[in-house]
This record gives sequence, C-alpha cells and structure tokens, in this order.
Amino acid sequence: MKNLTLFTIISLALIFLFTLTGPAFSQDLVVYSARKEHLIKPVFERYTKETGIKIKYITDKAPVLLQRIKAEGSNTPADLLITVDAGNLWHAANEGVLQPVESATLNANIPSHLRDPQNRWFGLSLRARTIVYSKERVNPGDLTTYEDLANPNWNGRLVLRTSKKVYNQSLVAMLIEEHGEKETTKIIEGWVNNLAAPPFSNDTKTMEAIIAGQGDVGIVNTYYYGRLLKKNPTIPIALFWPNQLSGGVHVNVSGAGVVTASKNKQAAISFLEWLSSDSAQQIFADVNMEYPVNPNVATDPDVASWGSFKQNQINLNNAGEKQAAAIKLMDRAGYK
Repeated sequence: MKNLTLFTIISLALIFLFTLTGPAFSQDLVVYSARKEHLIKPVFERYTKETGIKIKYITDKAPVLLQRIKAEGSNTPADLLITVDAGNLWHAANEGVLQPVESATLNANIPSHLRDPQNRWFGLSLRARTIVYSKERVNPGDLTTYEDLANPNWNGRLVLRTSKKVYNQSLVAMLIEEHGEKETTKIIEGWVNNLAAPPFSNDTKTMEAIIAGQGDVGIVNTYYYGRLLKKNPTIPIALFWPNQLSGGVHVNVSGAGVVTASKNKQAAISFLEWLSSDSAQQIFADVNMEYPVNPNVATDPDVASWGSFKQNQINLNNAGEKQAAAIKLMDRAGYK
C-alpha cells in the first residue's frame, strides 16, 4: 500500500511538472489568415518541414477574422493573424487584437515604414499601387504623378476601382498624410471629373477596361497586373512608376501580428521572425507576384522585369489612422 501511495505521488508530481513545462505539441501554432489558402499553405508547409512545428489555420475575410478573435476573447486558439493591407492591420491593432513584439530580427529585416511604430504588426510582402496605362494610346512621357491624374488633360481617360475597397482607401489615406485633406480633396475631385466610366469592382476589370478602350489610364496593385500578364503576355498595357521626383510610389503590405491572447507567444514570434527571413520571404512574396519586404531578398525575376522604383517612405500606419477620413473625403468628392 505504501509503495502504491509513493507511486501515486510520483505520478502526480510528473503530471504537474509536465503541465508546467508543456508538451511538445503546445508549440504548434494556430493562424487566422485573410490571405488565401493557396498563398499561405506553401509557407506553412516549409516551416513545418524545417522545424517540425505544425500549423493549423483558417482563412476568411479580414473583418470576419477580426470579429471572430474579438468574440473568442481570451479563449481564442489563434496565435497569429495574417491579413492584407496596412489599414486592416492597423484596425486589428487598434482593436486590441494584436500585441507588441520586441524582436531585433524583425526590426533588422523589415524597414520601419512597413511595420507598426508600436511593433504590433509587421509587413511581410510588398505590393505597389501604381499607374497602369495603354501602350497604344498613352505616351508614358506624359505620365508623372498620382496627383497629375486630376489634370483636365486626362478627362474621359481615367478608370478606377471602387472607393469601397480598402486598397483605394489606404491610397487616399496616405495622400491625406502627405498633402492634407484640402489638397487631397482637390485631387480626388479631379479624378472623379476625369473618369471615363463608373468605378469598377476590382483591379482586373479596371485593366480590362483599358484594354477594351474604355479608358487609357488607371491605378492598380502590381500583382493584379502580374496575374493578367501571365495569362496573356501580349496585353497592350504597362506599369508606370509615378512620383519618382517627389514622395515615391504608394506601397502597401500583407502582414501579420501576434494575437494578444496567444497561448504560444514565443513560438508565434519565432514563426514571425522566420517569415521575415530570406527563404520564407521568397515563398511568401513570389507565390503572389509581390515584392519581399526584406531588402536583402531578391525579387522574383518576372516581377523585377517590370522595373525598379522609389517607394514612398511614409509609415503605413497612416493608412489605418486616416482611413475614416479617407472614406468621408471620397464620399464628399463623389468617388463611389
């Protein structure tokens, strides 16, 4: 009986110790991602292959995931939130969903304007929202800046995606940060006056309208251009890098942050650091024809063939901070 009691005590002590240290599978991670499955699965599989750490994930739209994490509260299984656009990342951080992370690795690998000043989110891949034009009807020498698209010279020639999409909201928010609301209002009103057609639902339709001759010039994310080019290398449109003599091309990111209620904070940070490394950056960016945020990582050759450009250095946190002002401004200017 004494031996049985001793055995029981030892067993309980081992269980207690095991609980404190945690089993090996406690380091497995749960990721909520607004980035589509086919874009993130290869990254997760590579990390599991390199580290043995398994990653469970769910994908959905950014607002849905944010509300889910908030509803789950301290019981959320999520360790990391991946989403697109700095405006969405800012919103998640502002809602208290993401926590600050102190990491010399992340600070070294990711330029300061592509991460939250409070280190709650970090850009992981870069896309430029730039000008696209008809090679048949536009002399690229006539193009200069985003602001110049408000010039009457472009009347009846401009096509845009709807203002309802966060990508354009972030672009206008960054223009507000650069020029102030009064000047930005004039720019957006000029864009609206120059529209050749009502705003389109997405960037692909915007480019297709230019190809069809409905307009001559527009603004799109670079990876949409890359996708269209892959389908048809002979499309008669090209990218133009605006504002090279001033602030630079407007850029945005897909990025991530550690969830405030994460049960595996250190493992989540390690994964985030790995995502900023050379091998991970190439997968994360190349699969969607984007640019690595890590300046030491080479750009995919197809993407690099579009040409180099100076990017705007204003911190992308402004895309979120001024998002509400941008939405109101676009509405007042008649940008639907």
